[in-house]
Amino acid sequence: MALDQTAPSPIPEDEGAMRKSPTQKRSRERVEHILMSASRLIAERGSDTMRMSEVAELSGISIGSLYQYFPDKAAIIRTLADRYNAISRTCITDGLTDVKTIEDLQQAFSALIDEYYGIFLAEPVIRDIWSAMQADKALREIELEASRQNAILLAAALKRALPEENLGKLQASALLVMYFCECVMRLAISTGEPEGRVLIEAYKRMAYRSFADTPVSRNP
Repeated sequence: MALDQTAPSPIPEDEGAMRKSPTQKRSRERVEHILMSASRLIAERGSDTMRMSEVAELSGISIGSLYQYFPDKAAIIRTLADRYNAISRTCITDGLTDVKTIEDLQQAFSALIDEYYGIFLAEPVIRDIWSAMQADKALREIELEASRQNAILLAAALKRALPEENLGKLQASALLVMYFCECVMRLAISTGEPEGRVLIEAYKRMAYRSFADTPVSRNP
């Protein structure tokens, strides 16, 4: 899953972080340009030092126009995070679509984790946004909600592989797997390769065991 920072992509329908949701084509293009400019600044220096005045200058708009759409830097980071989370959900949905057995799930899950790790290695903007989210309570809640949404997708695949198992139990297991995935990715990125790759492979083996050892419930 390659993320193209140069080509505009659809703005998610739920843009709660934005002060003004664009409806006209010109406004939507302006928001895209703002986000692309912010991404460029984050890639060059990180989000910590990025200033709203710099985003406005690089976007070619006044600071007042920028504030019409984004009230602060956190709003920009949240919007970018929402976008990357939406792309991730699409990737997971596509990757798990054909899962019918535990063996299918293990293979599909392994491919998704490898792809996810590769993206974080290749995309400094995503890594920086990810780190910035840990320092903000509201943004951490967004990350948790993203894990919940991804867990629903994983639980649905588990249910197809284990049709007799209780869905609630599968969802709880899936949430742990997905939340731990974020933690492991964070650790793997911080340690660097090749240690990071070793950690990723260890995590995949742990996840495989949780899939294979899921007991069939007596109470549907």
